[in-house]
Amino acid sequence: MTWATHDPEEGLVLVPLGGVGEIGMNLYAYGCDGQWLVVDCGISFHDDATPGVDVLMADPSFLAERKESVCGLVLTHAHEDHIGAVGHLWPSLDCPIYATPFTLAMLDGKLKEAELDPPVVTVPVGGSCTCGPFDIRFVALTHSIPEPSALLIKTPYGDVVHSGDWKLDPDPLLGHAVAEETLGAIGDAGVLAVVGDSTNAQVEGHSGSEADVRIALTREIAKCKGRVAVGCFASNAARVESIAKAARAAGRDVCLLGRSLHRVVEACETIGQPLDIGPLVAEADAGYIPDDRILFIATGSQGEPRAALARISGATHPNVRLGEGDTVIFSSRVIPGNERAVLDVQNRLAGIGVEVVTVRDFPDIHVSGHPAREELETFYRLLRPQALVTVHGENLHMEAHARLAQSLGIQKVIVPFDGVVVRLAPGEPGKVGTVPSGRLALDGNRLLDRNSEILRNRRRIMYNGCAVVTIAVDDKGVMLSPPRITAPGLLEAGDVAADKASNAAVEAVSALPARGRRSDETLQEAVRRAVRRVLFVETGKKPVTYVQVLRV
Repeated sequence: MTWATHDPEEGLVLVPLGGVGEIGMNLYAYGCDGQWLVVDCGISFHDDATPGVDVLMADPSFLAERKESVCGLVLTHAHEDHIGAVGHLWPSLDCPIYATPFTLAMLDGKLKEAELDPPVVTVPVGGSCTCGPFDIRFVALTHSIPEPSALLIKTPYGDVVHSGDWKLDPDPLLGHAVAEETLGAIGDAGVLAVVGDSTNAQVEGHSGSEADVRIALTREIAKCKGRVAVGCFASNAARVESIAKAARAAGRDVCLLGRSLHRVVEACETIGQPLDIGPLVAEADAGYIPDDRILFIATGSQGEPRAALARISGATHPNVRLGEGDTVIFSSRVIPGNERAVLDVQNRLAGIGVEVVTVRDFPDIHVSGHPAREELETFYRLLRPQALVTVHGENLHMEAHARLAQSLGIQKVIVPFDGVVVRLAPGEPGKVGTVPSGRLALDGNRLLDRNSEILRNRRRIMYNGCAVVTIAVDDKGVMLSPPRITAPGLLEAGDVAADKASNAAVEAVSALPARGRRSDETLQEAVRRAVRRVLFVETGKKPVTYVQVLRV
């Protein structure tokens, strides 16, 4: 498909740079006559194509080129896929940050760690702010974290509702149920477009209430006999409180495993809304508590390799050991893409005798924080938008969302992709062009383009191994000693293939004319080809091959 050329600096446009066609990595840019408002700045989990990488995030280059025109970064809530990249990407935006108190409390540590001190504006729950031509109202919704907000973005071209992550929980335990009359009033005033969460658009019915989960956890924890660990999303403050209350009801003390859990508890205290979890047992002291009197709330429900559950399953946690007679409850869903990692942790736990309990066993021990179809129908019945742009989901989720919206009579439905320019006004909404987009990978303490040569070579090495050939020659290119070949991950010590490759290198050098032997580049390429050819014959692999030339 091709589109007419459209200047993204004209009219009202939406440019999703991350968060569509994928779970996580949310980064959305709204343009209004050349002024830009950024909504959310999150991370995503790494994948098999990025070995050794910690997290991924959207490439903000399009915005960095327009830094002087970026008037603000607004954060809808404090989940990592919405704020996790701020410490890495804010210098590319260099603008004020607007968020509610809890979100800023969660963000504070990231900014300090990155040694950043951006201008920060605290917006009360339900409050408003102005960024350039955008007047923004934070509309309180419910989700699996305190203070989630949709954004009512008022512009000279009309009003846009950016939903953020949300659900309609009739009994959210933390915060208040959604005021449907507020959404109805917004709809009465006229909504140009909704930019909406697609995560559960394939799920029939209602997402369920956190209050029901508290009842289910109390029931299941009461059955357990030995030590108990419950894995959950650390940011789900209501779930942390529910687990703690269920533990107390069963006569168990509570110990938190994972820094992110402590950060959430501290953030709730910072905003004056402490969780009702009672006194906590320190990790170092948990071993002195009888097995049937202790419960651990643990990070790692998504199989993260350095989180508490993964370390417990691998017997590498410094303070906690589980085994026969103990139970681990996964009070969470698996984020698409994490299935293998989660199953690995669960299998290791089962292998050491731990009973593993998941939503497959008891569906009511977790509810999603995203709207199912019944809630989406209510949302659109109240807002009555002229157009919908589906975001926050993989392609299957967004397509299901689009079909649902069309069945509800929404006039225009747009399914975008990262980097597309969606014109919202003036004229009929639609895709009108593209801008540069991509992904960055956090590799240690540096950001790399996901398609960089470094990561491409790492992928090749992961699948095919690596060979390093060192040759010593004089200034005329005469070899002074046999080549040395090192092939970690490909050859074992004493492998005859190394000798064959060494002989091939000697022959390759000997076959070069005198002029070619005087050129390091010519020597390197001839030896590389010869060695790689032999290693392919011997191993069936095409290793990444490097040649070092030492002239003596």
